[in-house]
Amino acid sequence: MTSPANEQLLKLHYILPLSWKKVRNLMKITDDFDEIVHISPKFLAVQLNIKEEKAVQLIKHYKELIPRSMATYYNQHSINAIPYTDPLYPERLKQLYDAPAVIYAQGDIRLLNRTKMIAVIGSRAATSYSEHAMNSILPPLIREQYVVVSGLAKGADRLAHEAAIRYGGKTIGVLGHGLFHSYPPQNKELNAYMAREHLLVTEYPPYVSVQKWHFPARNRIISGLSEALVVTEAALKSGTLITTELALEQGKDVFAVPGNIFSEQSRGTNKLIKEGAIPVWDGFQILEEIQLFSKSR
Repeated sequence: MTSPANEQLLKLHYILPLSWKKVRNLMKITDDFDEIVHISPKFLAVQLNIKEEKAVQLIKHYKELIPRSMATYYNQHSINAIPYTDPLYPERLKQLYDAPAVIYAQGDIRLLNRTKMIAVIGSRAATSYSEHAMNSILPPLIREQYVVVSGLAKGADRLAHEAAIRYGGKTIGVLGHGLFHSYPPQNKELNAYMAREHLLVTEYPPYVSVQKWHFPARNRIISGLSEALVVTEAALKSGTLITTELALEQGKDVFAVPGNIFSEQSRGTNKLIKEGAIPVWDGFQILEEIQLFSKSR
């Protein structure tokens, strides 16, 4: 059963997907979100740092949702809506500066709080080099029960999910849109399979469509869930390097696969190594490094 407070948070987040930080700001005014309908739009806009017109719409739509049960709605769609205050909410995500107030998951929910998680990412234009690298890197990690986390984009993300499945492991796809959508189109079957047998996670309510600016934001969740990050291929200017920067800010270990100095898709990874990322070419190295780091902490 969802508590009344969590039910209210689910209603609020369905209308306006806020970070937990912004929700806490609202809680300084009231911890009964049903009271939102009695707050002036101007005051609400200031507290949430949104436009007054958006505050008006928030109040209007919240009134409409008051009689509805969000828990029932999500159950009907086989979606787990997990508020920050829920025991299922991953502890690692709570360390994020702008942790989502709610995450939405579909699939094997037990994967969310597995301690061994590793992000495997790379270029959307990944070559066969990424696939060969994953065939060397992932099997030892999977034998040690590591869950492979990636973004279900085309290229290296897809290769990482498929390799995890092929080698009998578990994998989590972090989406930049709601669970009613599948993107990119070529990953539709993989998306559906992972929603049944593995796990899909997003910070966006199910109806939210694909928006370009969502993807850089979701990268902090990929790195946030993971113990460490592996980059197979990346150009010098790419979203992959943004994820790497986030991982470093979060204090995560970053591993990079060295590449051909003449390959555009290896320039980013070679640069990461120059800047201090750990070069790797098989999974045993990663296991040794992680064990070494855990002993020194």
